[in-house]
Amino acid sequence: MPAYPEFKPLALDDRPEIVRYLEAYRPETSELTFTNLFIWRHHFWWEWSVLDDLLVLVSPKRPHTLPGDVEGSQAFAMMPVGSAPRVDAVRELFRHLADVRGAKDPAIRRADGRLVDELSGAEDVAVEACREHFDYVYRIDDLVALSGKKYHSKKNFVNRFRKEGNFRYAPVDASNISQCRDLVDCWCEVRRCEDDLNLMGEWDAVYEALDHMTELSLIGGAIIIDDRVAAFSFAEPLTNDTAVTHVEKADPDMPGLYALINQQFCEHEFAHRDSIRFMNREQDLGVEGLRRAKESYHPVKMVEKFVIRPR
Repeated sequence: MPAYPEFKPLALDDRPEIVRYLEAYRPETSELTFTNLFIWRHHFWWEWSVLDDLLVLVSPKRPHTLPGDVEGSQAFAMMPVGSAPRVDAVRELFRHLADVRGAKDPAIRRADGRLVDELSGAEDVAVEACREHFDYVYRIDDLVALSGKKYHSKKNFVNRFRKEGNFRYAPVDASNISQCRDLVDCWCEVRRCEDDLNLMGEWDAVYEALDHMTELSLIGGAIIIDDRVAAFSFAEPLTNDTAVTHVEKADPDMPGLYALINQQFCEHEFAHRDSIRFMNREQDLGVEGLRRAKESYHPVKMVEKFVIRPR
């Protein structure tokens, strides 16, 4: 393990050590799984170290960013993961970001409420809620049953596919994973991923999940229509009672497929797991259409996240 102030780039071989810290802490935020960190490593260039038995992760200033990309314009850190107290580690990360990484605005991003509570008495620290990164959490029973007027449109899509009888559900495995890649390529062609560095990052992240689903212990499910993958999803356990969906893609030319894969994936992979009662479907990134879509499923909880800066 790299001992602070030494850092090493995140790699697949680091999974056992990083998972040990994450499992001990049991974060509720979707970013703090090894899967999320690993599949997005080419976008954030994560480096990690151990500071006073706390896992620390830094994203250095990235070589390619978009105008207005605050997170990419300079180095930032994730919150230190481990036991309280962490206030000294937070101050040290501010110093490291400013003095070593050259950040003019040293910040810890995607921090959770537990760390904010620990910092409540620290007058030299400023905390700001970051709504676009709040995670949406739903009851799995609601996502499966889609009962009541509030889910009427979702249920109609699912019932239409059932009535037509032209789909089947299948786990993602070696027999269909290449078709999942084809679907991602099709989705990106329609969305013109090559013109958007953030979509390019997502394209790469989905490929990493597909290429390493076994090593990452991901749970995958797909909708098969006319003997091809029309939609697929990947998730994994996050806490004792919550799973997190990291990837969900569907044929952009077939309306209703997102409603179908969401319902079928939860029904086949999680409804029978008594311990897993909730699904974290990550954040909306401030994208208006994505926010409307996530709100339309009526979350039972929002996992708040914060930006922490020196005052």
